[in-house]
Amino acid sequence: MTTTSSPSPNPADPAGPVGADVIATDAVAEPIAQLTPRQTVQAISGLMMGMFVAILAGTVVSTALPRIISDLNASQSSYTWVVTLELLAMTATVPLWGKLADLYNNKLLVQLSLGFFVIGSLVAGFAPNIEVLLGSRVLQGLGAGGLTALVQIVMAAIIPPRELGRYSGIFGAIFASATVGGPLLGGFLVDSPLGWRACFLVGVPFVLAAIVLLQRTLKLPTVRRDVKIDWWGAFLITAGVSTLLVWSSFAGSRFEWASGWSFLLVGAALVALLAAVLVERRHPEPIIPMDLFRNRTVTLSIVASALVGVAMFGGSVFLAQYFQIAQGYSPTKAGLMSLPMILGMMVASTVAGGLITKYGKWKIYLVIGSVLLPIGLALFGTIDAHTSKYQLWAFMVVLGVGIGLVMQNLVLAAQNDVPARELGAATSAVSFFRSMGGTIGVSVLGAMLAGKVTETLNPGGESSGGSNAVPNLAELPEQARVVVENAYGAATAELFMMSVPFAVLALVAVVFIKEKPLQTTSGAERRAHEEAAGKLDGTLDR
Repeated sequence: MTTTSSPSPNPADPAGPVGADVIATDAVAEPIAQLTPRQTVQAISGLMMGMFVAILAGTVVSTALPRIISDLNASQSSYTWVVTLELLAMTATVPLWGKLADLYNNKLLVQLSLGFFVIGSLVAGFAPNIEVLLGSRVLQGLGAGGLTALVQIVMAAIIPPRELGRYSGIFGAIFASATVGGPLLGGFLVDSPLGWRACFLVGVPFVLAAIVLLQRTLKLPTVRRDVKIDWWGAFLITAGVSTLLVWSSFAGSRFEWASGWSFLLVGAALVALLAAVLVERRHPEPIIPMDLFRNRTVTLSIVASALVGVAMFGGSVFLAQYFQIAQGYSPTKAGLMSLPMILGMMVASTVAGGLITKYGKWKIYLVIGSVLLPIGLALFGTIDAHTSKYQLWAFMVVLGVGIGLVMQNLVLAAQNDVPARELGAATSAVSFFRSMGGTIGVSVLGAMLAGKVTETLNPGGESSGGSNAVPNLAELPEQARVVVENAYGAATAELFMMSVPFAVLALVAVVFIKEKPLQTTSGAERRAHEEAAGKLDGTLDR
Protein backbone atom coordinates (compact mmCIF):
# COMPACT_ATOMS: atom_id res chain seq x y z
CA MET A 1 0.00 0.00 0.00
CA THR A 2 1.34 3.41 -0.87
CA THR A 3 0.21 6.67 0.56
CA THR A 4 1.33 10.19 -0.14
CA SER A 5 2.16 12.26 2.86
CA SER A 6 -0.52 14.63 4.00
CA PRO A 7 -0.09 18.17 5.17
CA SER A 8 -0.28 18.97 8.81
CA PRO A 9 -3.84 19.03 10.17
CA ASN A 10 -3.44 22.74 10.59
CA PRO A 11 -1.54 24.45 7.76
CA ALA A 12 -0.32 27.08 10.18
CA ASP A 13 0.62 24.51 12.79
CA PRO A 14 4.20 25.29 13.73
CA ALA A 15 4.49 21.87 15.21
CA GLY A 16 4.78 20.48 11.76
CA PRO A 17 7.07 17.55 12.26
CA VAL A 18 10.74 18.23 12.41
CA GLY A 19 12.48 15.10 11.30
CA ALA A 20 9.99 12.59 12.65
CA ASP A 21 7.79 13.14 9.59
CA VAL A 22 9.79 10.91 7.30
CA ILE A 23 9.46 8.00 9.67
CA ALA A 24 5.97 8.81 10.90
CA THR A 25 4.61 9.26 7.38
CA ASP A 26 6.25 6.03 6.35
CA ALA A 27 4.43 4.41 9.24
CA VAL A 28 1.12 5.37 7.64
CA ALA A 29 2.14 3.76 4.37
CA GLU A 30 3.88 0.74 5.86
CA PRO A 31 3.16 0.32 9.58
CA ILE A 32 6.29 -0.49 11.52
CA ALA A 33 6.04 -3.56 13.72
CA GLN A 34 7.24 -3.43 17.29
CA LEU A 35 10.94 -4.28 17.21
CA THR A 36 12.58 -6.72 19.57
CA PRO A 37 15.40 -5.32 21.74
CA ARG A 38 17.95 -7.05 19.51
CA GLN A 39 16.43 -5.67 16.31
CA THR A 40 16.26 -2.21 17.84
CA VAL A 41 19.92 -2.26 18.85
CA GLN A 42 20.83 -3.39 15.32
CA ALA A 43 18.70 -0.61 13.82
CA ILE A 44 20.33 2.09 15.92
CA SER A 45 23.86 0.67 15.94
CA GLY A 46 25.02 3.20 13.38
CA LEU A 47 23.42 5.99 15.40
CA MET A 48 25.28 4.79 18.48
CA MET A 49 28.57 4.85 16.61
CA GLY A 50 27.73 8.30 15.26
CA MET A 51 27.06 9.68 18.71
CA PHE A 52 30.28 8.06 19.93
CA VAL A 53 32.16 9.94 17.21
CA ALA A 54 30.43 13.24 18.00
CA ILE A 55 31.29 13.04 21.68
CA LEU A 56 34.81 11.76 21.03
CA ALA A 57 35.48 14.67 18.68
CA GLY A 58 34.98 17.07 21.56
CA THR A 59 36.41 15.15 24.49
CA VAL A 60 39.57 13.87 22.78
CA VAL A 61 40.64 17.50 22.39
CA SER A 62 39.87 18.60 25.95
CA THR A 63 43.13 17.45 27.55
CA ALA A 64 45.07 18.55 24.47
CA LEU A 65 43.76 22.13 24.35
CA PRO A 66 46.32 23.71 26.69
CA ARG A 67 49.14 22.22 24.57
CA ILE A 68 47.41 23.16 21.30
CA ILE A 69 46.89 26.76 22.38
CA SER A 70 50.47 27.00 23.59
CA ASP A 71 51.96 25.49 20.40
CA LEU A 72 49.90 27.74 18.14
CA ASN A 73 50.77 30.83 20.27
CA ALA A 74 47.08 31.52 20.79
CA SER A 75 45.28 33.24 23.67
CA GLN A 76 43.02 32.21 26.53
CA SER A 77 40.16 33.71 24.52
CA SER A 78 41.07 31.37 21.66
CA TYR A 79 40.92 28.45 24.13
CA THR A 80 37.29 29.38 24.75
CA TRP A 81 36.48 29.82 21.07
CA VAL A 82 37.86 26.38 20.14
CA VAL A 83 35.05 24.99 22.31
CA THR A 84 32.47 27.71 21.63
CA LEU A 85 32.58 27.65 17.83
CA GLU A 86 31.73 23.96 17.67
CA LEU A 87 28.88 24.47 20.14
CA LEU A 88 27.63 27.51 18.20
CA ALA A 89 27.61 25.69 14.86
CA MET A 90 25.86 22.76 16.47
CA THR A 91 23.31 24.96 18.22
CA ALA A 92 22.44 27.00 15.14
CA THR A 93 22.01 23.99 12.86
CA VAL A 94 20.07 21.57 15.12
CA PRO A 95 16.67 22.96 14.05
CA LEU A 96 17.74 23.14 10.39
CA TRP A 97 18.78 19.49 10.36
CA GLY A 98 15.40 18.68 11.84
CA LYS A 99 13.62 20.52 9.05
CA LEU A 100 15.74 18.83 6.39
CA ALA A 101 14.55 15.52 7.83
CA ASP A 102 11.08 16.45 6.53
CA LEU A 103 12.44 16.48 2.99
CA TYR A 104 15.13 13.84 2.78
CA ASN A 105 15.95 10.37 4.08
CA ASN A 106 17.11 10.52 7.69
CA LYS A 107 19.82 7.92 7.14
CA LEU A 108 21.29 10.01 4.34
CA LEU A 109 21.26 13.10 6.55
CA VAL A 110 23.03 11.31 9.41
CA GLN A 111 25.68 10.09 6.98
CA LEU A 112 26.05 13.63 5.63
CA SER A 113 26.55 14.99 9.12
CA LEU A 114 29.23 12.36 9.71
CA GLY A 115 30.83 13.50 6.46
CA PHE A 116 31.22 16.97 7.96
CA PHE A 117 33.13 15.31 10.79
CA VAL A 118 35.54 13.70 8.35
CA ILE A 119 36.28 17.00 6.61
CA GLY A 120 36.49 18.98 9.86
CA SER A 121 38.77 16.41 11.49
CA LEU A 122 41.15 16.32 8.54
CA VAL A 123 41.35 20.11 8.37
CA ALA A 124 41.95 20.35 12.14
CA GLY A 125 44.61 17.65 12.04
CA PHE A 126 46.69 19.65 9.59
CA ALA A 127 45.80 23.17 10.81
CA PRO A 128 48.85 25.47 10.55
CA ASN A 129 47.40 28.16 12.83
CA ILE A 130 44.59 28.89 15.25
CA GLU A 131 42.38 30.48 12.57
CA VAL A 132 42.26 27.31 10.46
CA LEU A 133 41.67 25.25 13.59
CA LEU A 134 38.70 27.41 14.53
CA GLY A 135 37.25 27.00 11.03
CA SER A 136 37.55 23.23 11.30
CA ARG A 137 35.64 23.30 14.57
CA VAL A 138 32.72 24.94 12.74
CA LEU A 139 32.62 21.99 10.33
CA GLN A 140 32.66 19.57 13.24
CA GLY A 141 29.85 21.56 14.83
CA LEU A 142 27.74 21.18 11.68
CA GLY A 143 28.13 17.43 11.97
CA ALA A 144 27.29 17.49 15.66
CA GLY A 145 24.13 19.50 14.93
CA GLY A 146 22.91 16.82 12.54
CA LEU A 147 23.54 14.01 14.98
CA THR A 148 22.01 15.91 17.90
CA ALA A 149 18.77 16.45 15.98
CA LEU A 150 18.45 13.23 14.04
CA VAL A 151 19.50 10.60 16.59
CA GLN A 152 16.80 11.60 19.07
CA ILE A 153 14.19 11.92 16.32
CA VAL A 154 14.88 8.49 14.87
CA MET A 155 14.91 6.89 18.32
CA ALA A 156 11.59 8.46 19.28
CA ALA A 157 10.05 7.31 15.99
CA ILE A 158 10.93 3.62 16.36
CA ILE A 159 11.00 3.17 20.15
CA PRO A 160 8.04 3.74 22.53
CA PRO A 161 8.72 6.24 25.37
CA ARG A 162 8.25 3.45 27.92
CA GLU A 163 11.17 1.61 26.30
CA LEU A 164 13.26 4.72 25.63
CA GLY A 165 14.64 4.63 29.16
CA ARG A 166 16.48 1.39 28.43
CA TYR A 167 18.00 2.68 25.19
CA SER A 168 18.71 6.09 26.69
CA GLY A 169 20.71 4.16 29.26
CA ILE A 170 22.68 2.51 26.45
CA PHE A 171 23.34 5.91 24.91
CA GLY A 172 24.33 7.16 28.36
CA ALA A 173 26.89 4.36 28.57
CA ILE A 174 28.17 5.26 25.09
CA PHE A 175 28.32 8.91 26.13
CA ALA A 176 30.34 7.96 29.19
CA SER A 177 32.62 5.61 27.25
CA ALA A 178 33.43 8.28 24.67
CA THR A 179 33.86 10.88 27.39
CA VAL A 180 36.12 8.59 29.40
CA GLY A 181 38.09 7.40 26.40
CA GLY A 182 38.39 10.84 24.84
CA PRO A 183 40.47 12.62 27.49
CA LEU A 184 42.55 9.50 28.13
CA LEU A 185 43.24 8.99 24.43
CA GLY A 186 43.84 12.71 23.94
CA GLY A 187 46.29 12.86 26.83
CA PHE A 188 48.14 9.78 25.58
CA LEU A 189 48.42 11.18 22.06
CA VAL A 190 49.62 14.58 23.27
CA ASP A 191 52.33 12.96 25.38
CA SER A 192 53.32 10.60 22.56
CA PRO A 193 55.49 11.39 19.50
CA LEU A 194 52.29 11.65 17.43
CA GLY A 195 51.38 14.93 19.14
CA TRP A 196 48.09 16.76 19.48
CA ARG A 197 47.27 16.67 15.75
CA ALA A 198 46.53 12.97 16.07
CA CYS A 199 43.67 13.88 18.45
CA PHE A 200 41.68 15.16 15.48
CA LEU A 201 42.69 12.44 13.02
CA VAL A 202 42.02 9.49 15.34
CA GLY A 203 38.26 9.90 14.98
CA VAL A 204 38.22 9.51 11.19
CA PRO A 205 38.12 5.67 11.20
CA PHE A 206 35.21 5.79 13.66
CA VAL A 207 33.33 8.16 11.34
CA LEU A 208 33.83 5.87 8.36
CA ALA A 209 32.76 2.85 10.43
CA ALA A 210 29.60 4.71 11.49
CA ILE A 211 28.71 5.48 7.87
CA VAL A 212 29.10 1.80 6.93
CA LEU A 213 27.04 0.66 9.94
CA LEU A 214 24.25 3.07 9.05
CA GLN A 215 24.19 1.81 5.49
CA ARG A 216 23.85 -1.78 6.65
CA THR A 217 21.55 -1.52 9.66
CA LEU A 218 19.30 1.56 9.47
CA LYS A 219 16.42 1.15 7.00
CA LEU A 220 14.29 4.26 6.60
CA PRO A 221 12.29 4.79 3.38
CA THR A 222 12.01 8.30 1.99
CA VAL A 223 8.74 10.16 1.68
CA ARG A 224 9.00 13.75 0.59
CA ARG A 225 6.47 16.42 1.27
CA ASP A 226 6.23 20.08 0.48
CA VAL A 227 8.02 21.93 3.27
CA LYS A 228 9.03 25.57 3.43
CA ILE A 229 12.24 25.94 5.38
CA ASP A 230 12.29 29.02 7.58
CA TRP A 231 15.55 30.49 6.32
CA TRP A 232 14.85 33.96 7.76
CA GLY A 233 14.14 32.49 11.17
CA ALA A 234 17.34 30.42 11.02
CA PHE A 235 19.37 33.49 9.99
CA LEU A 236 17.93 35.75 12.69
CA ILE A 237 18.33 33.16 15.46
CA THR A 238 21.93 32.47 14.42
CA ALA A 239 22.72 36.18 14.11
CA GLY A 240 21.24 36.97 17.53
CA VAL A 241 22.98 34.15 19.36
CA SER A 242 26.29 34.77 17.56
CA THR A 243 26.21 38.46 18.45
CA LEU A 244 25.64 37.60 22.11
CA LEU A 245 28.61 35.24 21.97
CA VAL A 246 30.87 37.86 20.42
CA TRP A 247 29.84 40.29 23.14
CA SER A 248 30.34 37.80 25.97
CA SER A 249 33.79 36.82 24.69
CA PHE A 250 35.12 40.35 24.33
CA ALA A 251 33.36 42.15 27.19
CA GLY A 252 35.68 42.69 30.10
CA SER A 253 38.79 42.36 27.92
CA ARG A 254 38.50 44.33 24.68
CA PHE A 255 35.96 46.71 26.22
CA GLU A 256 34.15 47.16 29.53
CA TRP A 257 30.99 45.22 30.38
CA ALA A 258 29.13 48.52 30.72
CA SER A 259 30.27 50.38 27.60
CA GLY A 260 29.04 51.62 24.26
CA TRP A 261 30.18 48.43 22.52
CA SER A 262 28.30 46.32 25.05
CA PHE A 263 25.07 48.25 24.58
CA LEU A 264 25.47 48.12 20.78
CA LEU A 265 26.12 44.37 20.59
CA VAL A 266 23.49 43.38 23.15
CA GLY A 267 20.96 45.70 21.53
CA ALA A 268 21.65 44.25 18.07
CA ALA A 269 21.31 40.73 19.45
CA LEU A 270 17.99 41.50 21.12
CA VAL A 271 16.63 43.13 17.96
CA ALA A 272 17.62 40.07 15.91
CA LEU A 273 16.06 37.66 18.42
CA LEU A 274 12.86 39.74 18.66
CA ALA A 275 12.62 39.76 14.87
CA ALA A 276 13.16 36.00 14.93
CA VAL A 277 10.21 35.57 17.31
CA LEU A 278 7.99 37.63 14.98
CA VAL A 279 9.08 35.57 11.98
CA GLU A 280 8.57 32.31 13.85
CA ARG A 281 5.03 33.30 14.83
CA ARG A 282 4.04 33.95 11.20
CA HIS A 283 5.92 31.23 9.33
CA PRO A 284 3.88 28.06 8.55
CA GLU A 285 6.76 25.81 9.62
CA PRO A 286 9.11 27.78 11.87
CA ILE A 287 12.51 26.64 13.09
CA ILE A 288 11.33 26.96 16.71
CA PRO A 289 7.52 26.66 16.86
CA MET A 290 6.13 29.19 19.31
CA ASP A 291 3.12 26.97 20.00
CA LEU A 292 5.41 24.47 21.67
CA PHE A 293 5.64 26.84 24.61
CA ARG A 294 1.93 26.32 25.31
CA ASN A 295 2.83 22.83 26.50
CA ARG A 296 3.89 23.09 30.14
CA THR A 297 6.11 20.00 30.11
CA VAL A 298 7.93 21.04 26.95
CA THR A 299 8.39 24.62 28.16
CA LEU A 300 9.79 23.57 31.53
CA SER A 301 12.01 20.95 29.87
CA ILE A 302 13.38 23.60 27.52
CA VAL A 303 14.03 26.03 30.38
CA ALA A 304 15.67 23.34 32.50
CA SER A 305 17.79 22.12 29.56
CA ALA A 306 19.06 25.62 28.81
CA LEU A 307 19.99 26.18 32.46
CA VAL A 308 21.60 22.75 32.76
CA GLY A 309 23.57 23.54 29.60
CA VAL A 310 24.95 26.73 31.16
CA ALA A 311 25.87 24.96 34.39
CA MET A 312 27.21 21.77 32.85
CA PHE A 313 29.18 23.04 29.85
CA GLY A 314 30.09 26.36 31.42
CA GLY A 315 31.84 24.78 34.38
CA SER A 316 33.05 21.34 33.40
CA VAL A 317 34.63 22.30 30.06
CA PHE A 318 37.45 24.04 31.94
CA LEU A 319 38.28 21.10 34.21
CA ALA A 320 40.99 19.75 31.89
CA GLN A 321 42.70 23.14 31.91
CA TYR A 322 42.44 23.27 35.71
CA PHE A 323 44.06 19.86 36.10
CA GLN A 324 46.95 20.74 33.79
CA ILE A 325 47.65 24.34 34.75
CA ALA A 326 46.43 24.70 38.34
CA GLN A 327 47.36 21.18 39.46
CA GLY A 328 50.30 20.59 37.12
CA TYR A 329 49.18 17.23 35.72
CA SER A 330 50.27 15.96 32.32
CA PRO A 331 47.55 15.66 29.64
CA THR A 332 47.34 11.89 30.21
CA LYS A 333 46.94 12.25 33.98
CA ALA A 334 44.44 15.05 33.47
CA GLY A 335 42.33 12.61 31.46
CA LEU A 336 42.59 10.02 34.22
CA MET A 337 41.51 12.60 36.78
CA SER A 338 38.13 12.97 35.04
CA LEU A 339 37.27 9.27 35.37
CA PRO A 340 35.11 9.56 38.53
CA MET A 341 32.78 12.11 36.95
CA ILE A 342 32.38 10.06 33.78
CA LEU A 343 31.79 6.83 35.69
CA GLY A 344 29.17 8.63 37.77
CA MET A 345 27.42 9.77 34.60
CA MET A 346 27.58 6.30 33.05
CA VAL A 347 26.26 4.43 36.08
CA ALA A 348 23.51 6.98 36.80
CA SER A 349 22.29 7.10 33.20
CA THR A 350 22.31 3.34 32.72
CA VAL A 351 20.72 2.42 36.04
CA ALA A 352 18.05 5.14 35.83
CA GLY A 353 17.23 4.16 32.24
CA GLY A 354 16.64 0.55 33.24
CA LEU A 355 14.50 1.52 36.22
CA ILE A 356 12.41 3.90 34.13
CA THR A 357 11.69 1.15 31.62
CA LYS A 358 10.85 -1.32 34.40
CA TYR A 359 8.61 0.86 36.57
CA GLY A 360 7.55 3.68 34.23
CA LYS A 361 8.45 6.42 36.74
CA TRP A 362 10.87 9.11 35.58
CA LYS A 363 10.42 12.36 37.51
CA ILE A 364 12.12 11.13 40.69
CA TYR A 365 15.38 10.71 38.76
CA LEU A 366 15.07 14.18 37.27
CA VAL A 367 14.58 15.69 40.72
CA ILE A 368 17.47 13.77 42.31
CA GLY A 369 19.79 14.75 39.47
CA SER A 370 18.68 18.37 39.62
CA VAL A 371 19.43 18.45 43.36
CA LEU A 372 22.89 16.94 42.90
CA LEU A 373 23.88 19.39 40.14
CA PRO A 374 24.02 22.58 42.26
CA ILE A 375 25.59 20.62 45.13
CA GLY A 376 28.35 19.32 42.86
CA LEU A 377 28.97 22.74 41.33
CA ALA A 378 29.07 24.38 44.77
CA LEU A 379 31.61 21.81 45.96
CA PHE A 380 33.80 22.66 42.99
CA GLY A 381 33.42 26.31 43.94
CA THR A 382 35.61 25.57 46.99
CA ILE A 383 38.63 24.24 45.09
CA ASP A 384 42.00 25.85 44.63
CA ALA A 385 45.38 24.84 43.20
CA HIS A 386 46.08 22.62 46.22
CA THR A 387 42.79 20.70 46.55
CA SER A 388 43.51 16.99 47.04
CA LYS A 389 42.66 14.55 44.28
CA TYR A 390 40.42 12.56 46.63
CA GLN A 391 38.24 15.61 47.26
CA LEU A 392 38.13 16.31 43.55
CA TRP A 393 37.09 12.73 42.81
CA ALA A 394 34.28 12.91 45.35
CA PHE A 395 33.06 16.21 43.89
CA MET A 396 33.18 14.74 40.37
CA VAL A 397 31.09 11.72 41.34
CA VAL A 398 28.36 14.01 42.70
CA LEU A 399 28.40 16.20 39.59
CA GLY A 400 28.57 13.22 37.22
CA VAL A 401 25.60 11.44 38.79
CA GLY A 402 23.57 14.66 38.62
CA ILE A 403 24.32 15.16 34.92
CA GLY A 404 23.62 11.50 34.15
CA LEU A 405 20.18 11.64 35.74
CA VAL A 406 19.10 14.88 34.09
CA MET A 407 20.30 15.12 30.49
CA GLN A 408 18.43 12.37 28.62
CA ASN A 409 15.40 12.35 30.92
CA LEU A 410 14.49 15.95 30.08
CA VAL A 411 14.24 14.94 26.42
CA LEU A 412 12.19 11.89 27.40
CA ALA A 413 9.74 14.03 29.38
CA ALA A 414 9.17 16.37 26.44
CA GLN A 415 8.83 13.58 23.86
CA ASN A 416 6.30 11.75 26.01
CA ASP A 417 3.96 14.73 26.33
CA VAL A 418 3.52 15.84 22.71
CA PRO A 419 1.55 14.41 19.77
CA ALA A 420 3.63 12.30 17.38
CA ARG A 421 3.50 15.05 14.75
CA GLU A 422 5.37 17.32 17.20
CA LEU A 423 8.06 14.84 18.25
CA GLY A 424 10.70 16.31 15.99
CA ALA A 425 9.88 19.89 16.90
CA ALA A 426 9.93 19.18 20.64
CA THR A 427 13.14 17.15 20.47
CA SER A 428 14.96 19.75 18.39
CA ALA A 429 13.78 22.58 20.64
CA VAL A 430 15.03 20.91 23.84
CA SER A 431 18.36 20.05 22.22
CA PHE A 432 18.67 23.53 20.71
CA PHE A 433 18.18 25.39 23.97
CA ARG A 434 20.48 23.03 25.88
CA SER A 435 23.19 23.65 23.28
CA MET A 436 22.52 27.38 23.30
CA GLY A 437 22.76 27.48 27.09
CA GLY A 438 26.01 25.56 26.97
CA THR A 439 27.43 27.76 24.22
CA ILE A 440 26.61 30.98 26.06
CA GLY A 441 27.86 29.48 29.33
CA VAL A 442 31.22 28.50 27.84
CA SER A 443 31.61 31.88 26.18
CA VAL A 444 30.63 34.03 29.17
CA LEU A 445 32.43 32.01 31.82
CA GLY A 446 35.46 31.58 29.56
CA ALA A 447 35.67 35.34 29.10
CA MET A 448 35.40 35.80 32.85
CA LEU A 449 38.14 33.22 33.46
CA ALA A 450 40.43 34.98 30.98
CA GLY A 451 39.74 38.34 32.63
CA LYS A 452 40.22 37.00 36.14
CA VAL A 453 43.52 35.30 35.29
CA THR A 454 44.82 38.39 33.50
CA GLU A 455 43.83 40.60 36.43
CA THR A 456 45.49 38.25 38.94
CA LEU A 457 48.73 37.89 36.98
CA ASN A 458 48.87 41.58 36.07
CA PRO A 459 47.24 43.47 38.98
CA GLY A 460 46.59 47.10 38.27
CA GLY A 461 47.94 46.75 34.75
CA GLU A 462 46.26 47.36 31.44
CA SER A 463 44.08 44.58 30.10
CA SER A 464 45.68 42.78 27.28
CA GLY A 465 42.39 42.20 25.61
CA GLY A 466 42.59 38.51 26.08
CA SER A 467 45.78 38.23 24.04
CA ASN A 468 47.94 36.71 26.77
CA ALA A 469 48.89 33.20 25.71
CA VAL A 470 48.04 30.27 27.95
CA PRO A 471 51.30 29.61 29.81
CA ASN A 472 53.39 26.47 29.46
CA LEU A 473 54.24 25.57 33.06
CA ALA A 474 57.32 23.60 32.05
CA GLU A 475 58.93 26.79 30.77
CA LEU A 476 58.23 28.89 33.87
CA PRO A 477 60.54 29.38 36.87
CA GLU A 478 59.28 27.92 40.17
CA GLN A 479 58.00 31.19 41.65
CA ALA A 480 56.11 32.19 38.50
CA ARG A 481 54.67 28.68 38.15
CA VAL A 482 53.16 28.84 41.64
CA VAL A 483 51.56 32.20 40.88
CA VAL A 484 50.04 30.90 37.64
CA GLU A 485 48.74 27.73 39.33
CA ASN A 486 47.05 29.74 42.08
CA ALA A 487 45.54 32.15 39.55
CA TYR A 488 43.95 29.39 37.48
CA GLY A 489 42.82 27.49 40.58
CA ALA A 490 41.01 30.50 42.02
CA ALA A 491 39.51 31.51 38.67
CA THR A 492 38.18 28.00 37.99
CA ALA A 493 36.53 27.86 41.42
CA GLU A 494 34.77 31.14 40.68
CA LEU A 495 33.42 29.74 37.41
CA PHE A 496 31.82 26.80 39.17
CA MET A 497 30.33 29.02 41.86
CA MET A 498 28.87 31.27 39.16
CA SER A 499 27.21 28.20 37.63
CA VAL A 500 25.36 27.28 40.84
CA PRO A 501 22.43 29.73 40.44
CA PHE A 502 21.68 28.35 36.97
CA ALA A 503 21.56 24.82 38.35
CA VAL A 504 19.24 25.94 41.16
CA LEU A 505 16.87 27.53 38.64
CA ALA A 506 16.95 24.28 36.64
CA LEU A 507 15.88 22.43 39.79
CA VAL A 508 12.93 24.80 40.22
CA ALA A 509 11.85 24.15 36.62
CA VAL A 510 12.12 20.38 37.07
CA VAL A 511 10.04 20.43 40.27
CA PHE A 512 7.14 21.99 38.35
CA ILE A 513 7.20 19.39 35.56
CA LYS A 514 4.16 17.16 35.95
CA GLU A 515 4.87 13.44 35.70
CA LYS A 516 2.68 11.67 33.16
CA PRO A 517 2.52 7.94 32.31
CA LEU A 518 4.97 6.96 29.60
CA GLN A 519 3.53 6.12 26.17
CA THR A 520 3.76 2.44 25.20
CA THR A 521 3.72 2.94 21.42
CA SER A 522 6.46 4.31 19.20
CA GLY A 523 6.30 7.67 17.48
CA ALA A 524 5.69 5.96 14.14
CA GLU A 525 2.72 4.03 15.53
CA ARG A 526 1.30 7.08 17.29
CA ARG A 527 1.64 9.13 14.12
CA ALA A 528 -0.16 6.44 12.14
CA HIS A 529 -3.06 6.53 14.61
CA GLU A 530 -3.17 10.34 14.52
CA GLU A 531 -3.18 10.36 10.70
CA ALA A 532 -5.93 7.74 10.59
CA ALA A 533 -8.05 9.63 13.12
CA GLY A 534 -7.55 12.84 11.19
CA LYS A 535 -8.68 11.28 7.95
CA LEU A 536 -11.79 9.87 9.60
CA ASP A 537 -12.92 13.28 10.81
CA GLY A 538 -11.82 14.99 7.59
CA THR A 539 -9.21 17.26 9.13
CA LEU A 540 -6.50 15.95 6.80
CA ASP A 541 -8.46 16.57 3.65
CA ARG A 542 -8.63 20.33 3.81
